[in-house]
Amino acid sequence: YVVGQVSGSLGAAAAPAAPLARLFRAAAPPVLVAVPGGSEPSRAAVGSTAARSKDQSLSNIQEPPVKAKKARKKERSEAEKKLSERENALEQADEEEDQKLFQNKVKQKRKASQAITKSVNSATGATAKQQKRRRVADKAADRRTVFVGNLPVSCTVQVLTSLFKKYGQIQSIRFRSLIPAEDTVSKKVAAIKHKVHPNAKSVNAYVVFKEECDAQNALKENGTEIASGFHIRVDTASKTSSHDSKRSVFLGNLSYDIRDDAVREHFQVCGDIVGVRVVRDRSTGLGKGFGYVLFENTDAVHLALKLNNSVLMGRKIRVQRVADKRKEQKSPDQSRAPKDRVHRKKKKEKSCSNDSFVGEKANPIKKSTKPKRLKTTPRSKTGKNK
Repeated sequence: YVVGQVSGSLGAAAAPAAPLARLFRAAAPPVLVAVPGGSEPSRAAVGSTAARSKDQSLSNIQEPPVKAKKARKKERSEAEKKLSERENALEQADEEEDQKLFQNKVKQKRKASQAITKSVNSATGATAKQQKRRRVADKAADRRTVFVGNLPVSCTVQVLTSLFKKYGQIQSIRFRSLIPAEDTVSKKVAAIKHKVHPNAKSVNAYVVFKEECDAQNALKENGTEIASGFHIRVDTASKTSSHDSKRSVFLGNLSYDIRDDAVREHFQVCGDIVGVRVVRDRSTGLGKGFGYVLFENTDAVHLALKLNNSVLMGRKIRVQRVADKRKEQKSPDQSRAPKDRVHRKKKKEKSCSNDSFVGEKANPIKKSTKPKRLKTTPRSKTGKNK
């Protein structure tokens, strides 16, 4: 179709089609208008201006939501501050409660420790008092107790009561130094059932009286022959009773199976004997090879010393004086010290007279240990000297 044909056909058909024909007419040439005050803008400037316009439009569009976010952040920060303040307050309260609980525990521990210390102190004080009372009671009981040695194995409680009841009322009797026939049997059971080792030859006993004076009177039975070949030894059980060393003799190289009466018979010639003690082993009952003899007078000791190296049960026994323990405790250096000092003073007085002159000692010069170097002369000097 040609533009003119269409327009003509439309115009011919009806009058209202005239406006449509105007649409299909040839376009009028563009009219150019000069821009006042300057040359044409470059493409870069046009682009930059377009970009700026776009940025401005975008900023205008985006500014309202940023402000809203900042406001929200501010609102949230205030809420968070409140929450943090509440949390801090709760934490402080918890810490204060923990501190209070800890302090209460410490106070309870201190109170408990103080109570324990008080109880311990009271207990220690009570125990100390009890120990003192026991010691006093033991000392009093020892004063009322009598030791009876060298009794035959067949001796019973009835025999001892019949022997000592004439001196006063007896409180108790107990046997000691018993050797049971078997290792499995205790000494108490062996004493009750009389099951004693066949090698055991003698036993000891303790007799307790109700009054101290009765025990002192019972000492008169010392040396009495209770059975054939058994002279008993009666002595107080208190530790205060000291053994008189001046009236005693030490015996050595004794036979292990020796009896007290054999020693008594051997030294009966010297004088009256108060007591004989042969030291024995607790587990076996055999003698340890030494013993003691106590005489009534010191004259008997001089006679007993003459029996040194005498034969008793096939052995040459050794008889010596009993040394005093108090003198042995003093060291020989202390006893000799004053004599040595006097002797030294005398020597000094003899060596040094008043007229003698005493000078001062000269300090010796320390010699150096380094080897001395030989002095060498240079060659030029040696030539000139020649």
